[in-house]
Amino acid sequence: MTVLFGTSIPVGQANAVATSAGRTPAAAATQRPSEGSVHSWDLSTGVDGPGTRFVTFLAGCPLTCLYCHNPDTMRMRNGKRTSADAVIAEARKYTRFISASGGGATISGGEPLLQPVFAGELLHRMRNDLGLHTALDTSGFLGARATDALLRDVDLVLLDIKSWDRETYEKVTGRPLEPTLDFARRLADLGKEVHLRFVLVPGLTDARENVEGVAAFAARLGNVSRVDVLPFHKLGESKWEALDMPFSLHDTPSPTAEQVAEAKAVFEAQGLKAV
Repeated sequence: MTVLFGTSIPVGQANAVATSAGRTPAAAATQRPSEGSVHSWDLSTGVDGPGTRFVTFLAGCPLTCLYCHNPDTMRMRNGKRTSADAVIAEARKYTRFISASGGGATISGGEPLLQPVFAGELLHRMRNDLGLHTALDTSGFLGARATDALLRDVDLVLLDIKSWDRETYEKVTGRPLEPTLDFARRLADLGKEVHLRFVLVPGLTDARENVEGVAAFAARLGNVSRVDVLPFHKLGESKWEALDMPFSLHDTPSPTAEQVAEAKAVFEAQGLKAV
């Protein structure tokens, strides 16, 4: 489904209005028009990068985060096969409005780097054909799949580091932490601007030494311009129930305002901007 300010539009309808963009980088590489599994897209403000943004959510993710608020994007089969032409045609409708707000386009998920050719195609065309600021929203676990060419078309990376403690990270995500740290270091070497995201979950990620570990690592990178400390919430619990999936954090409370402020202070003590 495509969600635009609360109005749902099936992705398939957008395919019907797709336009041809000719020989694009991905089409040249694959010898066929670029397509991918798209869950939805929407227009958002303030949570997916600066300004109002056209956000494309790709389907499929290698992580199984306990607090995922979009579990319906975990599997690629939950998306609809969609052409890059269709996505660009939809985004083109809003470019004047997006540009006026100082916004851009964000490729999110799921995990966009599960489909690196398609994600790279969208980033290239959003940036070069539509003239939009581009952001890649990723866990970093599949960062090795992001080629240097793909990253050249990325203005901002929204990077999740979900825990510094390795055991906690694996408990939260089902995957090891190191690939994300490797990708973060690579982004720093390339001088890519990063907004770091850290979800504060009481009793899980909120231990002071855990927060301090993430903060110290982020400060050492030198390219993290902002840290979003995101309080855990259960707004996606109904989706877990609809998918007949157990939501193990049912009894976990959201952090208090004081707990969030304390976590932000840890990042600020490292010279980072925390919001």
